[in-house]
Formats: sequence, C-alpha cells, structure tokens
Amino acid sequence: MKTTRSPRSRRATGKRGNHDSTFARNVILIGLPSAGKSTIGVILAKIMRMNFIDTDILIQENTGKLLQEIIDKEGPEAFLKIEEETLCSLHVENTVIATGGSVVFSKKAMGHLRSGGIVIYLEITYGEMLHRLNNITTRGIVLNAGQSLREMYDQRIPLYEKNAEIRVCCSGEPFERTVENIVHEIQEMRRSSGYGSE
Repeated sequence: MKTTRSPRSRRATGKRGNHDSTFARNVILIGLPSAGKSTIGVILAKIMRMNFIDTDILIQENTGKLLQEIIDKEGPEAFLKIEEETLCSLHVENTVIATGGSVVFSKKAMGHLRSGGIVIYLEITYGEMLHRLNNITTRGIVLNAGQSLREMYDQRIPLYEKNAEIRVCCSGEPFERTVENIVHEIQEMRRSSGYGSE
C-alpha cells in the first residue's frame, strides 16, 4: 500500500482498470452502507464536471420497487442478481457512479465497472457506520440470515480493499474534505501515469 501526501487517503498499487486513452472515464465509489457514497458522489460530480448515477436509485427505477421490498419479498440472492444485471448493463462515460454496499459480491459487476474507470473505496470504521445508520430495517442492506452488522462489516471490508484502486478514509471527516482528498488522489494518479503530459 502506497501512502500519498494526503494523510486521509491511500492509493492501492497494482490495481488499474482499463483506462487506456481516456484516463478514469468514470469514478466508481464503493463502501459500506452510510459511508456517504451518494452525497460525496453528487459533490464530486459537480466539482469535476461529471455526470452522476446512484445505482441503488437506478435499481429502484428499473424494478419499480424499493430496495428493502426486493430483499424482503424476493430474498438477498435475488437482489444481488438484480444488482449485478443492472450494473453490467450500465454503459456510461464521464460519470461518478455511487454503488450499493453489496456490489463487491459480484466479480462480474466489479470487473465491468473497473473496465470503465477508477474504483475508490470510502472507508469508515465500524463505530462510524453504527453512528450513521438510523434506518437499518428499511435501508435495503443485504444481510444473510442471522447475520449481524458486525459480521457484515467484517465480511465486506476485505472485498472493498481488494477491489479498490484508491482508499479514502471518511470517518470523522466532513464530506467536502473527503471530496478534496478524492480529487487530490485522482490528480496524483493522473500525474504518475503520465496522463495529460506532452
């Protein structure tokens, strides 16, 4: 793990999407429920003059159902399949994509997203997650039968870390500061890759 000048963010090494001639066409945000992906994504998109998509909202629009309704009536596995299909059908450029917390369960979906941009993991501690979550039963969180939030947290962290090209710590940080760190990391990655150089 390479530590950059930003004290609240880290860049993973050896993990690059297929950025080719257009570096980081999209910015993909991954992380736990309540990490701030949607809010941070909106701010980041405005600053970077990009479009914005919230995949949870996209799933609801495509199915006509709330996330929790899908999970309750059809089950977690059915929801994950719908999520995978929705993300794999997504073909956009110059877009900040805020994903659902369970996206990392699909290698196919993550591979598709990574092929079109840079994956950024918004890190929060377990305590921060608990503090921010106030609608657990209606939020649409994918939990296995009998799984606790602690178990969910421990299960997902390695998957976020594995898929991330950049990791940004969000615990105790205002959203605006997190966005600044993300922009800094993207600029650093562009410079180190030689993107934009003559």
